[in-house]
Amino acid sequence: MNSPPSSSSSSALTHSSSSSNTDTPPSPSAAVCRALLLIQSDDWSMKIEAAKEIRRLTKTSQRCRRQLADAVKPLVWMLRVGDDDSVELNESALLALLNLAVKDEKNKISIVEAGALEPIISFLQSQNSILQEYATASLLTLSASTINKPVIGACGAIPLLVEILRNGNAQAKVDSVKALSNLSTHSDNLDIILKTNPIPAIASLLKTCKKSSKTAEKCCALIESLAGFDEGRIALTSEEGGILAVIEVLENGCLQSREHAVGALLTLCQSDRCKYREPILREGVIPGLLELTVQGTPKSQSKAQTLLRLLRDTPYPRSEFQPDTLENIVCNIISQIDGDEQSGKAKKMLAEMVQVSMEQSLRHLQQRALVCTPTPKDLPISSCTSEVSSK
Repeated sequence: MNSPPSSSSSSALTHSSSSSNTDTPPSPSAAVCRALLLIQSDDWSMKIEAAKEIRRLTKTSQRCRRQLADAVKPLVWMLRVGDDDSVELNESALLALLNLAVKDEKNKISIVEAGALEPIISFLQSQNSILQEYATASLLTLSASTINKPVIGACGAIPLLVEILRNGNAQAKVDSVKALSNLSTHSDNLDIILKTNPIPAIASLLKTCKKSSKTAEKCCALIESLAGFDEGRIALTSEEGGILAVIEVLENGCLQSREHAVGALLTLCQSDRCKYREPILREGVIPGLLELTVQGTPKSQSKAQTLLRLLRDTPYPRSEFQPDTLENIVCNIISQIDGDEQSGKAKKMLAEMVQVSMEQSLRHLQQRALVCTPTPKDLPISSCTSEVSSK
């Protein structure tokens, strides 16, 4: 068992006071001072009490997170105590560090620099599911820091996070996919993630989670990144219901989720149109794409239109006698769709898309006319405009 830090309680208070003078003008509260004293104690029960108090104080207070930054090192020491009686010590320290790191970039970096990753990563392999869950949540928070991303990836955390995504409890799986999404924005980490064959586990979580949730957004963000590699594309299309789950997010997800979903499908089709066109069409993607062309973000609208062009019967431009309009492209695709129900739904969506497009064009023309043409004061312009807007 390791010995506690040797710094005295009085030095901890002195250092805390000097830090608060530079970072947060108000003096630390009595509760903050008491927590900093207790965390330096040699008594385990007092350390646990201090950790719980730090967790409480930092739950919603950014000021307390700054004032309690000096607690990081003794809390990390508590993580390193490893025996049968230390579980409560480990758990209380993890939760305190977790709250210290939330929305505080300095604390995130300090926690990693203090050596927290080694014990946290060991907890990912714990038979204690609660300890495993807290460790996963801690990595989720720490991985939000750009500086920490490569360090976490190099410490061997990624394969363990993927294992938790496969076999962890429900909350740990959610936190794991979010942590992996954070880490994937660093290119070296994305290569490591790809080697763990994570797509089946990501797709499994995506199938069962609410499609409008943050979890679905992170799943689709990861899938879009992994679809840039041949191994990722093969894994997604080999997973039963994998493409369908992405299409369901495209139809029912939040705006950002839908952008990732259409991006993933577009990456598939752009990589090998002949190979991936049929699997995408077979899962009924057209209605969702049509809706996205008029209701998505600018980026997702552009991606949806590009994907529709790739999904039609021929990828080549039509002649000048057959304009290459979106309506013509969709009609061409609809003619290839099997099944009355899917075809009927697509045709209805096309009609709605054309209607919305016409209304948008009419509003745009009226706005231009109002700007360019002097209008008599007695002309009821507002009533005309409101009628068009209310449709």
